[in-house]
Amino acid sequence: MKKKLLIILALLAINIGTCFADSTTNDQINILYAENNIKEAFTLLLSIPEEERTSQNWLLMGNILQDEGKLDDAAFMYNRAISVDEKYYKAHYNLGNIYMLQDKPNLAIQSYKKAVKYNPDFAYGYYNLGCAYLKIGKVKSAKWEFYKAIDLNNQVPDFHYNLAYTFKQLNKEKQAKTYLDFYNKLIERGQ
Repeated sequence: MKKKLLIILALLAINIGTCFADSTTNDQINILYAENNIKEAFTLLLSIPEEERTSQNWLLMGNILQDEGKLDDAAFMYNRAISVDEKYYKAHYNLGNIYMLQDKPNLAIQSYKKAVKYNPDFAYGYYNLGCAYLKIGKVKSAKWEFYKAIDLNNQVPDFHYNLAYTFKQLNKEKQAKTYLDFYNKLIERGQ
């Protein structure tokens, strides 16, 4: 009985040590990435066995590859993040951004919709969804997404500018001017 207890305690100590090491590694990766030590962060990410990578690990790998202009590789990494955690809205959002860069707005729309589904308070998700709708000519749909973005965060000048542009496209000059005025006030305040 005493021998079994010692074995169990030894296994627990190993597991606790592994969890601590994983947490420490992820902290190191986040610090390196935040300090713009991209190559070191990527090398450390690669040192983690694939089956042990978190959705955040895959996302960071995707971000690094996207920054290097490797869009297909970045999309692969974002999809891996989603396979680890389907509800990881950041991966859906970043995948949508890749699709927009690749001029695939319909795929971007699908990704942005998932991003806001999993985080309904994500203003930039609605904003980019609106931009994707504009790209395919669905101006009324874009308008509603820009409204949602502004409702969540009314201090972002671009949200107002794109809503003004949308109203201009709908030949609603008065509303376009209203949102362009909001945009100008926010820009003046930011200087």
